[in-house]
Amino acid sequence: MARLPLIDPAAATGDAGKVLQNMPNALNIFRMMANAETMIKPAVKLGGAILSRQELGAKERELLILQVAQLEGGEYEWNQHDPIAEGVGVPRAQIEALAKGNITSDAFSAAEQALLAFAKEVIENVRVKDETFAAAHAHFSDREMVEIIFTIGFYMMMARLTEATEVDIDPPAGMAVVDSIPKGTGQ
Repeated sequence: MARLPLIDPAAATGDAGKVLQNMPNALNIFRMMANAETMIKPAVKLGGAILSRQELGAKERELLILQVAQLEGGEYEWNQHDPIAEGVGVPRAQIEALAKGNITSDAFSAAEQALLAFAKEVIENVRVKDETFAAAHAHFSDREMVEIIFTIGFYMMMARLTEATEVDIDPPAGMAVVDSIPKGTGQ
């Protein structure tokens, strides 16, 4: 049971009402975010940009999100993004390796291993060793490197929101969430 109320989309007003009422599926995470009316619109816009406008590939994005969820104990985000990861082509073997924290599994390419090692250091240490940064940067552009950090930070925030408030876990929405975002707009 959530520690704070899940805002009813039909009763929400202001920016919270606009955001919730325009969603095809007002998941509990968004209903929790609506408690902070001034934050929901920019947070959903940033989340939409991460899911729809990045140069970083969808598979890499989902690997990052699952890694954050695994390291942060973000059960809600894992539940939602496991089927999204499959929907964008992440093999089940990679999802299972991430669930075990095995980022050096042979299931991952060299680029994916470098990505996940970089992300692990960002999540756990904030600062990243030169060699870890260089290994990731060898595979990802300057823009992608920054997008990787934004993705990690956003989903760390979402894990903290859902875990600290004990948001009730919805059934996975799967690709419906990603598909509902107008491409190129970030919401």
